Amino acid sequence: MQVAKLNSFNSIPSATGGIARLACARLNDLGMDPAVSLSKVGLTSEAARDPTIRLEVRTQIKFLELAAEEMQDEWLGLHLARSFDLREIGLVYYVMASSDLLADALRNAERYSQINNEGVRLRFRMQDRIAVIALDYVNIDRDTDRHHIEFWLVTLVRICRQVTNGRLSPSRVKTRHFRNGTPPEFRAFFGVDIEFGANADEIWFPQPLVSLPLVGRDEHLNELLRRYAEEALARKPRNRLTVRSKAEDILSELLPHGRATASEVARRLAMSSRTLSRKLAEEGTSFAEILDQLRAALAKRYLHDETLPVSEIAWLLGYREVSSLTHAFKRWTGTTPQRFRSGQLALT
Repeated sequence: MQVAKLNSFNSIPSATGGIARLACARLNDLGMDPAVSLSKVGLTSEAARDPTIRLEVRTQIKFLELAAEEMQDEWLGLHLARSFDLREIGLVYYVMASSDLLADALRNAERYSQINNEGVRLRFRMQDRIAVIALDYVNIDRDTDRHHIEFWLVTLVRICRQVTNGRLSPSRVKTRHFRNGTPPEFRAFFGVDIEFGANADEIWFPQPLVSLPLVGRDEHLNELLRRYAEEALARKPRNRLTVRSKAEDILSELLPHGRATASEVARRLAMSSRTLSRKLAEEGTSFAEILDQLRAALAKRYLHDETLPVSEIAWLLGYREVSSLTHAFKRWTGTTPQRFRSGQLALT
C-alpha cells in the first residue's frame, strides 16, 4: 500500500515513522541502500525520509524485519534504541521529562503515547508493590513483530534512566514473542533475563523506583506541554476497528470448528466475499494472509502450554490431521511443532 493512501484510512494505526528512519540511517551507515527493503513494503525513500509523513505501523514493522534480515542483525530493535537522542521522540518525551515523579511521567506516557504511535498503547499500573509498564498492540498482529516491540522496551527503560539520572534496573522484562534465550547485550542492558514467550509485553520496576523525583521536573512547563499534548490528542481521529481485526476475532471462534472460510467470515460481517476481499486489500492484506498469520501465532502460543497435545492444537487451528499442522509449522518456523516445543521448554 502506498503511503499516499494512508491518510484516507483512519482506522489503520499509523506512527511518526521515527523507528523506520533510524533503520534507514543504519542501512546507509553500512553502505546498504534502504530503497530495496522500502520498496518491498510499498514505501519510497522520499517518504521514509520525510518526518511529516506518518507511516502505517504494520508497514514499519515489516520494514524493520526486512532491514534486520538484510543487515543480518537479529537484535536490530535493541541496536536502534540504545543510542539515539531521546529528544527526537518530541512532545511526549518532554511531557515525561518535565513531570514531578517517575510515576507521573509514566502516567503521562500512558495518556499521550498514541500521539507518536497509534498501534501501541502504553499502560501503567501498580500491582502488589510492583510498578508495571505494559504495551498493548491496537489493530496490529502482535505475533509478527520482534524488533519493533524490543525497540519500545529498550527505549522506555532508557527514558526512565535519563529522566531520573539513575541506572534503574527492572525486576522483570516480559515479551509475547519467542526467542532462544537472552543475548548478553540484552542482559547487560536490562540487568535481568528477558522472559520470552510470556503472556504480556511488560517491564516491572519495584515500587520505590517510580517514586523517584525527576531531574528536569518543572510544574509550569509540564502544565504547558500537557496542554499542547491534549490539543494534539484532540485532533486525532477516533480509531475504528479494522476489517482485519474484526475478521481475526471471528476466525478465532471458527478455527476449532473447521469453518474458517472467507465466505463465513464475510457472512458474519454482513458483507459479500468480494467486499471482504476488497476491504482487506485496502488495508494491505488478504484473507489467506491473516488466516495463515493467525494460525502461526496461535500455534506458537498453544505449544508453549505443555499440557496441550499437538493433536489437540491441530484441531484448535482447524486442521483435520496433525500432518497438516506439521507441514504448515515447518513453513512458518523451519522446524516441527515437537522440536519447537522442546526448545521452548528447555528455556524455562
